[in-house]
Amino acid sequence: MGLDVQLPARARLDPAGLRTRLFIDGMWCDAAEGTEIDVLDPHDGSTITRVAEARGMDVDRAVEAAERALPAWAGMPAAERGRILLRVADLVEANAAELARLETVDTGHPIRDTSRLDVPRTAAWYRYFGGMADKHEGSVIPVDAGFLNYLVREPIGVVGQIVPWNFPLMFTSWKLGPALAAGNAVVMKPSELTPLSTLRLAELLQEAGIPDGVVNIVPGYGNSAGWAIATHPRIRMLSFTGSTAVGRRLVEASAQSLKRLHLELGGKGANIVFEDANLQQAVNGSAFAIFHNQGQACIAGSRLLLHERIADRFLDDFVRLAMSIRIGDPLDPSTEMGPLTSAQHRDRVLGYVDVARAEGGEILCGGDAPSAPELAAGYYMQPTVVRARPDATVSQEEVFGPFVVVSTFRDEAEAVRIANSTEYGLGSGLWTNDLSRAHRMAHLLRTGMVWVNAYKRVSPASPFGGVGGSGYGREMGFEAMHEYTQPKSVWVNVDAHLPNWYPRPDPAQ
Repeated sequence: MGLDVQLPARARLDPAGLRTRLFIDGMWCDAAEGTEIDVLDPHDGSTITRVAEARGMDVDRAVEAAERALPAWAGMPAAERGRILLRVADLVEANAAELARLETVDTGHPIRDTSRLDVPRTAAWYRYFGGMADKHEGSVIPVDAGFLNYLVREPIGVVGQIVPWNFPLMFTSWKLGPALAAGNAVVMKPSELTPLSTLRLAELLQEAGIPDGVVNIVPGYGNSAGWAIATHPRIRMLSFTGSTAVGRRLVEASAQSLKRLHLELGGKGANIVFEDANLQQAVNGSAFAIFHNQGQACIAGSRLLLHERIADRFLDDFVRLAMSIRIGDPLDPSTEMGPLTSAQHRDRVLGYVDVARAEGGEILCGGDAPSAPELAAGYYMQPTVVRARPDATVSQEEVFGPFVVVSTFRDEAEAVRIANSTEYGLGSGLWTNDLSRAHRMAHLLRTGMVWVNAYKRVSPASPFGGVGGSGYGREMGFEAMHEYTQPKSVWVNVDAHLPNWYPRPDPAQ
């Protein structure tokens, strides 16, 4: 298809320098059952290393360590917790090159993105919540005369966190930052596919001064370690980022212990381009919306809705841009799109191409692995653009790859109807020069986030989360601090002359 493939020489990670054991109570330890997981390089399918596989007994040990560490951490002055998180941010920046390379080799995310986006954002999130730690205030509530009623926010306790494989380093900061700032202790499970940057981060947390047991890292499979965290009776909150199907199972699993849930689930983002948009800006932004990180993002703009007047002109430029994307070794700084993270996931995404064809969809470009034999061992896929009906399977289900579905609309009402026609409601975008239209559409789109003349913008200060099948709860900002704390209402009788509910004569009289 005329794709520009980049094939540089590469140096492998030294397995001897990698952390591969469980991190529990400030110590590196083997899994109780001695099992391990192969961690593969998505560029060529080779084994990078093997990491310890946590199971139920290991989660129990991690919870016990977190419970022991919790009182001192929660009781530490908030400003001191904040200073420790600021040191974490400094250490992430000081080790930026190593972390970016580790993340790239483990996930397939191009080094140009891990170094320019993922690592700087990770540091920024720890820095933001380090500053937030002593600024998350309570409130005084006006109540009956003679009483003072004030609200304090207290840490929840031991928190379980399950991190996905697509942005592991960055997502650990999204979850650890507010949880630690609020005074919680954490048991975290990174994905079995991409655990390496999270394990390296554990060293940096310890170096920054996080006390032993406050953060425990237990890589393992979802159906063993993940399920043990989800069902553990002494874990009081679970924060999970992953698929909607798994999220539904976690809701059921949480019923027994009545633990709080924060679920950031799937998405099928509608990216809407109106006839008055700056088309070059929209083409470039829409390409980033879907092809960044090989489309492996819950907020990806995976549905491209084009006004019928500009659809053909837009698609000519968009397909041309998609076909020019440089695919290759993610360690090459010039690579724009690397491999998908696993062979199983690449095959799943390619399977949707067959589904699209079977339902009458038109493949405008891509739809296969690159033809270069040097990439055959890796989990690569071409940028794929498909024209399909809004009710087609590929328009309704989350593909989670470099796969965008195109449809057209006549007016705002039809655009809103199509955009809101899936079960998901995470993010959406629109491109227009009409300010009134932008505000109308933002109000009508059923999503947790809306971008206007942009896409996939995030900030540690701005709430991130969805509605419907995209879950509930919010990462980032004051909303995240609310997620990781619980309110306590305190009533004080400040007027000694107020009568009791059942007054009795004063025996002194």
